[in-house]
Amino acid sequence: MDEILYLSQQNVKVLDISMEEVIHIIEEVFLEQAVAKVEAPPKPGIHPRSNAFIHAMPAWIPKMEAAGIKWVSGFPENPKHGLPYISGLLILNNPETGIPIAVMDCTWITAKRTGATTAIAAKHLASPDSGIVGIIGCGVQGRSNLEALKLVCRNLEKVKAYDVSEANLKKYVEEMETKHQIEVTAVNSPREAVEDCDVVVTAGPILKNPEPVIEDSWLKEGGFACPLDFDSYWKAKAIQGMDKFYTDDKHQLEYYKKRGSIGETPVVFADLGEVVSGRKPGRENAEERIMSMNLGLAIEDMATAHLVYQRALRKGVGVKLPL
Repeated sequence: MDEILYLSQQNVKVLDISMEEVIHIIEEVFLEQAVAKVEAPPKPGIHPRSNAFIHAMPAWIPKMEAAGIKWVSGFPENPKHGLPYISGLLILNNPETGIPIAVMDCTWITAKRTGATTAIAAKHLASPDSGIVGIIGCGVQGRSNLEALKLVCRNLEKVKAYDVSEANLKKYVEEMETKHQIEVTAVNSPREAVEDCDVVVTAGPILKNPEPVIEDSWLKEGGFACPLDFDSYWKAKAIQGMDKFYTDDKHQLEYYKKRGSIGETPVVFADLGEVVSGRKPGRENAEERIMSMNLGLAIEDMATAHLVYQRALRKGVGVKLPL
């Protein structure tokens, strides 16, 4: 094979892959994870600037014949210069030969698979009648997570949103109300975005030396929290105070903790693969306060990228380049 398929960010977007499709494919990969039929080592990375990272995320999913690596960066100062916080590329390889078959932008993939994973967690761990969602961080992830949560939280009727940037917050409220036809209210503090909410998602930048603000008492009885920014927003006592603590991969969580990227957490009750497969229970009563600290896994990226690649081939989207 002497050529690869290149897919730009716009190429990926025009394929019209729905959030429902992404949720479905990631549920499938969690079932494979539950029976140890995937390969995804903890992601190594480099850190060229303060609080910035560039991570390598390889994965192999035999059932999907999906093999490859994502090279993704997160630079929190980028938005000040009109650049995205998250950017990067993903390479798919032919699992028979190892030869690269596609290179694609990973921004859309990262956003959608993260939102989809939150939704899968909420499906099993949030109250089934959840009606109010709190979103802290009104960027790409704040948008994709709300999009995904709306599909699993059937009674969702109100969103309380907070962002350090008033301009970002105003734009988010306007866009999300129009897109999802639900009430979206801008609030003035993280506390207001947490209190009285059934589901809370924090989607700020991941900080090496955070100054978390969320107190244990803020999350209501029966609430579900999903910190995409690890422990950057949640105080240690708030995390330790959960009745149950989940993650998308408990082995990788331990890797992060040993590196000092995440502080002490409660004992992991289960990872999402165990919950999706029914090996471990999710929410067991209406009073439990539950957190799922999802790290973002390469298997989620590779499953989504494989879907993107197959759709692009079928639709004839992308540019073929010499290898």
